[in-house]
Amino acid sequence: MGEARAELDELRRSVVATTDEQLLQEVGVYEFRHPLDDAVAYKAELDDVRGAMKAMARADGGAVTGATGWTVNGSEAQGRKMVRENCKLMLRAYNSEADALVRGLKPYKLDGAVSRLTKSREVIAKLGRTMSIEVSPRYHRLRIRELELTADYLAKVAEEKEREREEKARLREERKAQQELQRERERLDKERQHYANALASLESKGDLEAAGKLRAQLDDVDRAINDVDYRAANIRAGYVYVISNVGAFGERMIKVGMTRRLEPLDRVRELGDASVPFRFDVHALFFANDAVGIETAMHQRLADRRVNMVNLRREFFYATPQEAREHLLDLAGDLLEYVEDPEALEFRQSQPDRASSGVAAEVENAKTSGTRVTAGTIPAS
Repeated sequence: MGEARAELDELRRSVVATTDEQLLQEVGVYEFRHPLDDAVAYKAELDDVRGAMKAMARADGGAVTGATGWTVNGSEAQGRKMVRENCKLMLRAYNSEADALVRGLKPYKLDGAVSRLTKSREVIAKLGRTMSIEVSPRYHRLRIRELELTADYLAKVAEEKEREREEKARLREERKAQQELQRERERLDKERQHYANALASLESKGDLEAAGKLRAQLDDVDRAINDVDYRAANIRAGYVYVISNVGAFGERMIKVGMTRRLEPLDRVRELGDASVPFRFDVHALFFANDAVGIETAMHQRLADRRVNMVNLRREFFYATPQEAREHLLDLAGDLLEYVEDPEALEFRQSQPDRASSGVAAEVENAKTSGTRVTAGTIPAS
């Protein structure tokens, strides 16, 4: 008897839960995989918000309000039923809009999503004016808070992905630098062995004059080996560079960075790959024992001119090469080589062709009017 009663109680609880779920679905409150379900830091607050939303979405929970005292065919009961069913319909439409916004939300579109949801509430109030139907302000705030939590989480996910991508790029660059240094060390070792063998042969023959010249060359190789070993051991040593790309970014934008590559111009050439229309021009490129420190100091001095104020790993600044030169002289003391005016060879060679084809005026008009130049207008250079 006791087992039967326990089973009956369990069935009753199941019926209550099913009925409650059905009532929530009638007003458009569904259980779906929310973007924050796996976000531990956000899940607690999300649970609180969604719990409050469910409580309000139930009958007489206050999610939506409507007029009282309506009658249909002289029946107040039928009047209340009509208002109640219209309230459910309006709330269902509102929740469907809110759920769609949550599912398709992008972090940078939060304001647009909130505005769209607010307009949806306003439209419901307008359509339900006859029966005084409207989504309550408190329920609306809960759904906006859900959007805010989702947008904040998605922004952090995007930031983390960008950080991972930048870190992978940094590690690839570091690996290339180490591989170059290792190959150079192996080449110098072979060269040193060659000179050592030749020196031993000359000394055995008693050719002291030739041996002296060869010993000097061997000393040069030893210094080169020491330099490579120092570069490999000192991860702060490298080349600081200031580059620009007039054709891609204009005359008042530079990139300030550093590389540990044995041949720093290889890095500059890689930056000017197919992702930008023209190659970069080098204004300053010099070796420093603390290239990391000089690069960091340059970034700090130009911090208020950053192009990307969100992702600090993007090393572009609204500044001229002349301004960068003044900071570098102050930090490094001297620059052996510095180029003031960018050559921008590919960009400048492209201008006559563009002018003769009549595209220049169209491009200028597009810039001033804010319109987009259609694909195929500008011939490939």
